[in-house]
Amino acid sequence: MASYNVFNEGPDPNRSIDNNYVETTFGTANSLSPITTITSSVETDKYDSAISQGASRGVSSPTFQRSDTLLVVPHQHKRTNSNVSRISALSSAEEEEITVFVEPPNKKLYCRLCQTVFKEPVIVACGHTYCHRCVTANPEAACPVDGKSLDIIVANITLSEQIGDLFIHCKYGCSLSLDGLGYVVDSNKCPVQCRITNRSEHEDNCDFMPMECPNNSGCPAILKKDLEDHLKTCNRARCTHQRFGCEFMGVHDELDEHLKVCKFEGMKEYIHRTEEKMSDMQYSLNQKDQDVGFLRSMLGKLAERLENMEKQTEDRVEHLEHRLGDVVEELVSVKRDNTLLQDDLEQVKNVLSSRSLPYAPYDPLQMFKCRGTFVGHQGPVWCLCVNNDFLFSGSSDKTIKVWDTGNNYKCLKTLEGHTGIVLAICTYGNKLYSGSQDSNIIVWNIDNFEQVTVIDAHCNPVCTLASTKSLLFSGSLKVIKVWDVHTNELKQELTGLNHWVRALVATQNHLYSGSYQTIRIWDLETLECLQMLETSGGSVYSIAITNYHILCGTYENVIHVWELESKNQIVTLKGHTGTVYALAELQTSSGTKIFSASYDRSLRVWSMDNMICTQTLLRHQGSVACLAQSRGRIFSGAVDSTVKVWQ
Repeated sequence: MASYNVFNEGPDPNRSIDNNYVETTFGTANSLSPITTITSSVETDKYDSAISQGASRGVSSPTFQRSDTLLVVPHQHKRTNSNVSRISALSSAEEEEITVFVEPPNKKLYCRLCQTVFKEPVIVACGHTYCHRCVTANPEAACPVDGKSLDIIVANITLSEQIGDLFIHCKYGCSLSLDGLGYVVDSNKCPVQCRITNRSEHEDNCDFMPMECPNNSGCPAILKKDLEDHLKTCNRARCTHQRFGCEFMGVHDELDEHLKVCKFEGMKEYIHRTEEKMSDMQYSLNQKDQDVGFLRSMLGKLAERLENMEKQTEDRVEHLEHRLGDVVEELVSVKRDNTLLQDDLEQVKNVLSSRSLPYAPYDPLQMFKCRGTFVGHQGPVWCLCVNNDFLFSGSSDKTIKVWDTGNNYKCLKTLEGHTGIVLAICTYGNKLYSGSQDSNIIVWNIDNFEQVTVIDAHCNPVCTLASTKSLLFSGSLKVIKVWDVHTNELKQELTGLNHWVRALVATQNHLYSGSYQTIRIWDLETLECLQMLETSGGSVYSIAITNYHILCGTYENVIHVWELESKNQIVTLKGHTGTVYALAELQTSSGTKIFSASYDRSLRVWSMDNMICTQTLLRHQGSVACLAQSRGRIFSGAVDSTVKVWQ
């Protein structure tokens, strides 16, 4: 296509004219590639005469002098920002009132359906191009070339760009032709020529744009360039206080004299302040209306929420009633089974007595039993700690509960402050330290159960805590941090660990840390690693230190035992069917006992004299995650949100 410059400097002499017609056919199936057909423009076209006749309808188009070349764009065409802006400019107006081209457009740029230059050209299923409005105006129409249906496939971006680059005369530089069927260039009007894509940039600010006098609509139409001169001589200029009742009307010079005597001029400050107050009042009124609308919306939401809560309550009551029936049935069944077991036991006693065998009666005092259950947490209990008569429990409900274990076994207070699951707690002096999934350590005063401070401890969850000799140790991912319990300041970081530190135990002289298949022993004076014990069975989840042994519970359901002095592994205790989450030592009249808590919902009691399991405790309804011991009692916390007392 020939290129034209603004003010009609003529076509580019360096560009050659190619008399070829290019048309692209897109296949309707994914397997068909686009096909481009090139046809010489010297062929006669059966609709040439129709274009010549219809060119004057809204578009000035003299007889064709030459056939310009259409741009050929590769099929893998990418839509650039300039492409989009040109297409948007073409489609911004459904109808252009006046369009007079500087040079006659190529006849291939005319639509076969409306015989005018394409507007929003689209490619249909058969491969031909038509105006978007021509296709959508009559969905039942068929292609005039091959009779196929006009189903739109894609916008013809190449053709849109070609049409957008055509030069036209400013519509304010054109007048209606003598025959009234089109428009022609008027030499007395705007001389500017511009591309179609840029026409609005000029025409919106054209000096030849007709405008109405702002003083009065009775004045004749004025060109934009003459408006300033007209306002100086217009005899319909009105006072600036017209809206308040001033009826003055005259020329611009008289307006200045009138303002000196206008009764509203002296009141303009008062009027201005009054308008500002009214504006403020209107703004305030609008704000109140918005507040009322918001309150109404909130009231509706609250009513809906209340209705949902009532429905949920009814459903829960119904579920509890059903569950209560099941519990009653289960209780009856348990009582029946108990009666049968008592009968069997009597039979066994009778048999043993008849055989004159020595028989020792069963002594329940030698076995551990569940003495009570603490209920109150709204999520799994992950950690326990004892200080005098106080038992502290941390849970997934992000709270720490304080229980009285000396008098009434009731919850004294619930400590809130963490934003994540409470994973670890320990005490030192009158301070309680809690570590959480939120990576912080909170310090609490045990005397009044008030929060003292928050330590931004780690970048990852705090998994375990231990304290001794004015030092607080916190374990996380591949690091142990050492804190001063008096200043809460970081003293040192112990690194070199290979995984999460899930277990820490501090004695008088050493710190024991458990990680993936390793236990590290640290000197408390130098904070250096003295020795590393290797394990098998995955990560170490728990550690216990007795007078003679080191024990650790692992991910692979076992408990490894080493001699404390020689650090030689002597035995592996097996029995659990799940990860051993916690270990606790208890001194009894019959020797040292080790309690182990596991994912398999059980606690096991191990005798350190012969390294065998002497009892299995099954009362929790979920995995047992933590243990604590005090005054001959063992406390166990589990995923069932309860803490049980064993003695």
